[in-house]
Amino acid sequence: MTEPNPSITCQVAVVGGGMVGAALAAGLARRGFRVALVERRAPQREWPADEVDLRVSALTRASQRLLQNLDAWPRMVARRVSPYRAMEVWDATGSGRIRFDAADIGEPDLGHIVENRVTRLALWEQIEADGEVEFLCPDAVSALRPGDAHPVLELESGARVDAELVVGAEGADSPLRRMAGIESSGWAYDQHAIVATIWPERHHGETARQRFMPTGPLALLPIDDGRCSIVWSTSPEQAERLMALDDDGFCAALTGASERVLGRIRRVGPRAVFPLRLRNADRYVKPGLALVGDAAHGIHPLAGQGVNLGFLDAAELIDVLTAARQAGRPLGSLNTLRRYERARRSADMEMLALMDLFKRLFSNELPPLRLLRNLGLRLADASGPFKGLLVRRAMGLTGELPSLVRYRPAR
Repeated sequence: MTEPNPSITCQVAVVGGGMVGAALAAGLARRGFRVALVERRAPQREWPADEVDLRVSALTRASQRLLQNLDAWPRMVARRVSPYRAMEVWDATGSGRIRFDAADIGEPDLGHIVENRVTRLALWEQIEADGEVEFLCPDAVSALRPGDAHPVLELESGARVDAELVVGAEGADSPLRRMAGIESSGWAYDQHAIVATIWPERHHGETARQRFMPTGPLALLPIDDGRCSIVWSTSPEQAERLMALDDDGFCAALTGASERVLGRIRRVGPRAVFPLRLRNADRYVKPGLALVGDAAHGIHPLAGQGVNLGFLDAAELIDVLTAARQAGRPLGSLNTLRRYERARRSADMEMLALMDLFKRLFSNELPPLRLLRNLGLRLADASGPFKGLLVRRAMGLTGELPSLVRYRPAR
């Protein structure tokens, strides 16, 4: 890490060095942009080999390709990535059930469950190995002075960053988004999510499972050694009760909630809980500024799409900025940045709306809706081509995709 200089000039300043911000910085640097990365905390470098982070992501094939093209994937595999080759989804209030299998579409797996800290560290290590990004860490933005041509960041260290474009990638509570005066729309769900690592009686068989209950979905995400990471979304009141239980009581409650699909839950690790909400920034861009990842949008975790959307944001912005440079357009102009906003805001809103619909459909106990969703699951499960289309879309294998998730760019 280098100590921040009093004044830094770059083409793109990325604020936030989490998974999405680090991927953006790495990708831009590989396209020949001068990049500065501002981050308050460096990633955790070491942890016990048998410890699983509470925060994991279900990375799609599109995200895997992006990470492979940035040469971060081998570093991740060396630590731990857990493939899942099947997925089962069922309704707790009926007989509706659907199963997806990678073999049915000729793929080795449907995706990977990966600890967030593994992905972030691998990206940082690759950026350090490439040596093309200027790290400003530990540091944070204290003020944003916008400008069409060259916005200026003032950092808490006293350093000043002059850039053609500033990108906010600091997460859901993005200070940069607030400094830019960009509002966000959305609502809080009547749900909290409990996350933990569990030891089930039976091996998960490399299958991701999700049971939809009226209070919210329970996801059982496979870890390569037979453990599972759980995301249990439920009412705030039930979440409080579950968090107050001792480990034996929680395991008993989880065994019942999972319908013993993996037998008895024998052990649980540390638990954490966080509230769920839907949120989308009213704008993704302003002159000299763009938002990516959770700084731009927040989604219900029931399909694990949050970081995958963020990686697609980063990949799209890289393509837009590369095209602007080739055409001689200013990187921070609205003419440039609206191309990114048009491409990603509509796609993100489509996914946010779809996940919100699923949440409301499966948490509604009205008999007609219960019959409709169970019938829909059964019909979808019986429809081979349609089911294949669904899973390929979820994996990021269809539609127009940014270049970084489609092929290995030339170095």
